Amino acid sequence: MDEPDTVAILDHVLGPVPETDDQETSEICANTEVGSAYSSKPPFSCLKPVTVEPVLFFSTFSIALQGPLFTQYLWDRISEDLGYNSSKRSECNSSLPVDPLQKEVETLVAHWNLYINLGGLSLGLLVVPFLGSWSDKAGRRPLLIIPSMGLALETLVYLVVMYTRLPVGYFLLGRMISGISGDFNCILASSFAYIADISDKRARTFRVAILESCLGVSGLLASIIGGQWMRAQGYINPCWLVLATRLASALYSYFFVCESVPIDPSVRLFSTSHHKALWKLYSTGGSQSTGCFHKYKLWLYTFCFFIVVGVHSGCRELYVLFELSSPLCWGSELIGYGSAALHLAYLSSLLGLKIMTRCLEDSWVALVGLISNITGLLVFSAANTTPLIFTGYGLLFFFMTTTPVIRSKLSKLVDPLEQGALFASIACVETMCSMVGSSVFNSLFPATLHFMKGFPFLFGAIMLLIPSGIICTLKYLDQRRHEQPDRN
Repeated sequence: MDEPDTVAILDHVLGPVPETDDQETSEICANTEVGSAYSSKPPFSCLKPVTVEPVLFFSTFSIALQGPLFTQYLWDRISEDLGYNSSKRSECNSSLPVDPLQKEVETLVAHWNLYINLGGLSLGLLVVPFLGSWSDKAGRRPLLIIPSMGLALETLVYLVVMYTRLPVGYFLLGRMISGISGDFNCILASSFAYIADISDKRARTFRVAILESCLGVSGLLASIIGGQWMRAQGYINPCWLVLATRLASALYSYFFVCESVPIDPSVRLFSTSHHKALWKLYSTGGSQSTGCFHKYKLWLYTFCFFIVVGVHSGCRELYVLFELSSPLCWGSELIGYGSAALHLAYLSSLLGLKIMTRCLEDSWVALVGLISNITGLLVFSAANTTPLIFTGYGLLFFFMTTTPVIRSKLSKLVDPLEQGALFASIACVETMCSMVGSSVFNSLFPATLHFMKGFPFLFGAIMLLIPSGIICTLKYLDQRRHEQPDRN
């Protein structure tokens, strides 16, 4: 491929972007009279070299900081309720049998993770298609502000539960507030769309690379800071930083980010046309369909995306729980370093994607990412020491190169006018991935503790063989279809 997959995706999703020089791009926010295209002006002018990067940085930082804290709080709170003294775990790094109370704590933490995540994700599944399509005509700023405020309200609920020691079931209320406002997925989608709106093709590659690097850098910093801070002061003070960063994201969006798309005052948020477009796309294969093979490719690549993201989501929720319990018994500091190593893989995957696309076809790049993911999960499944865990994190160094390639392949299968329907469906698939991944892996973990603690990771590695086989098969069939006309 001539361009990175992310750039290809944005080109297809948003259509042609008018060629503008850098001065015109930087002055969009300062111009108050540009017809109806940029009618929403913030109280302050945008910073010229920076637009939505701080929004994504703050939001990702808060997600990466809160996730491990929340799991560790559940662990300690449930341990206290059951009378399990987790500070005196003599079975750690020994051959002694595991305390039955510890197994009960592990089971309850996994189940509560499942219930709370399902509560938010099920609402997000209903909301994301509407908000995604709505932003094309209602503007990007609302889709940056509303989810940020929803995440801030979620953190407020979490703080109230921690201060007043309410039952952990009240965490579900905060998660549902976040889900109904669009959650982090809306911020992510709107940020990339915004960059594509305001940048020309010459500058877009660099701008997208910077935006994606925010994911890894912010996650890396949050993981290191969170682990050290929790070890020193507990859970509540770091949660105040989570709240502050989410409010900062919303305030920055309101005060400094100006609109990038024409606003249609008559646009409707709730409309059945969104779902009709999705049904038409997948039932016919789109207007570019050349037959059944084209439609099957659309379905098969979507299925591959579902499996890969589902495994990512499910395993990510188990890393901290796996590290907390015996025989590892990690503290908050080591958990922070482990989370930092996982987020570092986002940066190495971005660098690997840029290098590999210069010498490999996109299908082979996706396979390299799958191999990296499978080997890392296999090590996790058998890991019982700290060095083995970090070896598993190290083997995941290219695991995030698969999903951009699949997105790019899907975008090339449909007409430019159908990109909105396609990526609305992908947003729904991502939400379903999180729901199914959370359900399967959080249920599998306690069910398999008695014979293999790392079985969920082994199961994830086996599941990733399915998209590997599908991508190889479709690559082979594409080559055969291209060779046949040449022979004729």
